[in-house]
Amino acid sequence: MTTAGSLMNNLLGLLRIRIKRGVNLAVRDINSSDPYVVVKMGKQKLKTRVINKDVNPEWNEDLTLSVTDPTLTVLLTVYDHDMFSKDDKMGDAEFEIKPYIEALKMHLDGLPSGTIVTTVQPCRRNCLAEESKVTWVDGKLVQDLVLRLRHVECGEVEAQLQWIDLPGSKGL
Repeated sequence: MTTAGSLMNNLLGLLRIRIKRGVNLAVRDINSSDPYVVVKMGKQKLKTRVINKDVNPEWNEDLTLSVTDPTLTVLLTVYDHDMFSKDDKMGDAEFEIKPYIEALKMHLDGLPSGTIVTTVQPCRRNCLAEESKVTWVDGKLVQDLVLRLRHVECGEVEAQLQWIDLPGSKGL
């Protein structure tokens, strides 16, 4: 069997993470920062573009991860891009995709757009700044996240999860 074949056998689908924006991010340069976000899950690592001199950046960028294990967490780290030195860390946040995957497994169809399927409460184990709702919107299940960054004096990142079914993958 080919590696691509075995990957498809284990692949549940794709998780699209829309990195919407950063709010009140830490200042790491003279009076601002040049932030970008790195998303890691398992061995996968993706990053957004750098937004110059903005502690409230609007990325609105989609990063797509292959999901083979729904128990993995996603680590999101914000960095300040520096021209001549190592990029500074501006905090990180971790979140579980399991509640979202569990909601997807309910195979909901025909719900009115805007129906809240499940809600994840902020707690010590997650980095949620407020409750996170999994909502049925226009025939798709999306989860909105407001993540409070750890290991930094301030800052939040807003993101949204969306699932992409892949033909030929194992599926949920």
